Amino acid sequence: MRQVRAQGGRAALPIALGLAGILCQVGFVFLIARLLAHILGFPSPGLLGGGFGELAAAGALALLGAALSMSQEIAQQAAGERARASIRAALFTRLMEQGPADPRGVGEKATLLVDRVEALDGFFSRWVPAAALAVLGPAAVIFIVAQFDGTSALVLAVMGLMVPVAMALTGIGAAVESRKQLDVLGRLSGRFVDRLRGLSTLVQFNRAEDEARALGAAADEFRQRTLRVLRVAFLSSAALELLAGFTLGYLAWRHGMLLAPTVTDPTPALFCILAVPVFFLPLRNFSQAYHEAMSARGAAAELAPLLQAPPAPGLLLEEIPPRVALVFTEVELRYPEMDRPALPRLTFALAPGETLMLVGPSGAGKSSVLRLLMGFVKPSAGRIAINGEDVTRLKPAELRRLSAYVGQRAHLFGGTLRENIRLARPEATDAEVLRAAEAARVMTFAAQLPQGLDTVVGEGGFGLSGGQAQRVALARAFLRDSPLVLLDEPTASLDPGTEAEVMEAIARLCTGRTAIIATHSPQLMGLSGRVIELAGHRLAEQHVG
Repeated sequence: MRQVRAQGGRAALPIALGLAGILCQVGFVFLIARLLAHILGFPSPGLLGGGFGELAAAGALALLGAALSMSQEIAQQAAGERARASIRAALFTRLMEQGPADPRGVGEKATLLVDRVEALDGFFSRWVPAAALAVLGPAAVIFIVAQFDGTSALVLAVMGLMVPVAMALTGIGAAVESRKQLDVLGRLSGRFVDRLRGLSTLVQFNRAEDEARALGAAADEFRQRTLRVLRVAFLSSAALELLAGFTLGYLAWRHGMLLAPTVTDPTPALFCILAVPVFFLPLRNFSQAYHEAMSARGAAAELAPLLQAPPAPGLLLEEIPPRVALVFTEVELRYPEMDRPALPRLTFALAPGETLMLVGPSGAGKSSVLRLLMGFVKPSAGRIAINGEDVTRLKPAELRRLSAYVGQRAHLFGGTLRENIRLARPEATDAEVLRAAEAARVMTFAAQLPQGLDTVVGEGGFGLSGGQAQRVALARAFLRDSPLVLLDEPTASLDPGTEAEVMEAIARLCTGRTAIIATHSPQLMGLSGRVIELAGHRLAEQHVG
């Protein structure tokens, strides 16, 4: 609803068009009542051209109503698209702010951004206009009918008030079933994405058929949940049709009894009876859209915690400093689910342009140091300072602007090599991209490709070796040209020849920049005399020289 209010007048346009369409239908029904009275042989004072004028006016109102209905549909779709685009952008921004610190899996994140947001479409494009018209439309019809017969207007009002009661009784069940359906869909989507990512592993271990059967079982569960939601939704439609049928029958009986003794002009009676479908049409649309609202509530329950989280606090940088000095003072990192600290109380200082090696067994805290410097987590104790300023005062995104990161396995996106390198700085020129590629030794293999840097690679770097993908990642770091370089096992899983080429590029990258390299490689440790060894969740020793 906050998103609806943010749209302002654009959200009101479908409602205004729908109300205008209802008024056209009321006018059409009145003209049809006059024509029927004339056809039945009753005197109709003021009839234009023997009824042809009313017939032409009724045709014009019918065409106008159809045009308004089409315009309303277009406006509703536009409102839904704007709302979903805004929510998806906000979700994506929050997920990017949290980065790898967010515990959700890849499949769950994809479900949030795609399926959960799409589940809100019916709320914005159908339910919001239908809910407003379910009040405004029947109220307008009651007011007009009251000018002809107050009792008929009262009957319509009472029957209209019973519709929300019927909707509430069925809506509670629909909301529960819809939430269960979305939970099943989330698990199915997440499992499907994860299995696609590990498809080669499943095939290698001959588990593809077993996994296909498991996915089939999950899909069948989703089918059953969907049918339960539809069954509850059909109950609400049945209740509404029962109310409409009773109203129409009662008004027909009542006006038939009133007209039986002395029939003068049946136009008011015919109008009150023919107005019943017009009265219930907005309520019927509301009933059809009601389960959309229930589905949206189930999706919003998962999206709300992420969207309602306050923006990351902190300051913005006026400019990126050309060189940085880094100081850790008794820095400790603890996670709530861990008994021992993920990082010991670590203290060190790096001068501008100096390179530090972090070594130690897996789990000793090497990657935690890099996560702290990228703003994905905050220290539990101690202080981290860059150029004398506490980094916790900066927005996490600003902290990431200071650094260029290269991980153990570079992720390349489907596209050209040039596009993958330019990811680090989209506004970079082709000449700057080329210089970064040459500095990272990308051109040693790109020059042999059919289209050079414009050669298309597959998702995940398909078509390139591990060493080639790692050099593309280093080219990104060269193009970013940040004063702080963070490397996490950049030569792991590389053969000796490729490792030597990557090390040469790393040495050039670290020259003149403050660098921290987490590594097990003895060759990489030769790039710097500053080494900190982390072991047993405690700082073991520091070697200098």
